Amino acid sequence: MRRRLVPAALLLPLALLLSACGGNSAAQTGGGGTDGTGSLTLNVGDQKGGSEAVLRAAGELKDLHYKIKWSTFTSGPPLLEAVNARAVDIGGVGNTPPVFAAGAGSKITVVAAWHGTSKGDTILVPNDSRLSSPRQLKGHSVAVAQGSSAHYQLVASLRKAGLTLRDIEVKYLQPADALAAFTSGKVDAWAVWDPYSSQVLQEKQGRVLTTGDGITNGLTFQVAAPGALKDAKKAAAIKDYLERLRRAQDWVYAHPEEWAKVWAKDTKLPYEVALAAVKRTYGTRVPVAVDQPLIASEQQIVDTFAGLKLIPRKVDFGDFTDTRFNGTLPASTSAPRPSKES
Repeated sequence: MRRRLVPAALLLPLALLLSACGGNSAAQTGGGGTDGTGSLTLNVGDQKGGSEAVLRAAGELKDLHYKIKWSTFTSGPPLLEAVNARAVDIGGVGNTPPVFAAGAGSKITVVAAWHGTSKGDTILVPNDSRLSSPRQLKGHSVAVAQGSSAHYQLVASLRKAGLTLRDIEVKYLQPADALAAFTSGKVDAWAVWDPYSSQVLQEKQGRVLTTGDGITNGLTFQVAAPGALKDAKKAAAIKDYLERLRRAQDWVYAHPEEWAKVWAKDTKLPYEVALAAVKRTYGTRVPVAVDQPLIASEQQIVDTFAGLKLIPRKVDFGDFTDTRFNGTLPASTSAPRPSKES
């Protein structure tokens, strides 16, 4: 039996990380407090080690002429439920939760995007596995969080290999449970995202069968409540907030070690794992426009999950976007910053 990657006590902090990604975790609201001054309050949804942490580390929470009230969520889906309910004005998620929210008829609007590498989106196998290509997954068990970006990556990777979900034994597990199953040999492979990918690789408890490079779009989003966008003062605050986030991302790329220290402390990740994930994935993101190629790319995810009957209905993803904050940003197809992984 393979030894576990991390003590059980670390599984919960890992499960609370900002994920691109999703799954069905319940909301964990509260925390974060309030920043800024003024009569206007922008309610921001966040995830552990997410926007608040990076803005604070980059010094971008200074001179705020409006208040930011932070609420923390375990993952993208419950955050978007809060956006739909107008409990949150804006929040950050990955490329898949908006698809599920849109398919469910939620009132959400994608207002900003970042494009990063998909090298941290992986299908992992144990070091001693005989599997050497996705095509060989046929008949094997694969753990994945249902409705996550990893779920789409798994479907797309199988499709490229000439397979479907029916050709494998899918084990729908949230990351903490999947990590335990993977490291104890109860599943043959694990489709997952960073920092879990970096966790496994840094601890040398698995290897990469394939990555999302060329498979997934590497996009992450800020998603706002339509009602907030109709409020001129809140829309102005959202514009300022997005500009601060973009500058903070530039800071992350220039200071990967410093950000990894902050991130590790905030999430209880080992520093080496945090640094590897920053260099492989999080530091590569560049702000891009919410444009037609982006909409088309997300529409592919919509169509895929609609075809699998995993979302209630097929929608036009463009109906859930707002381009007013694009400014002079480059196209969504612009290349990410080069990964600094060693």
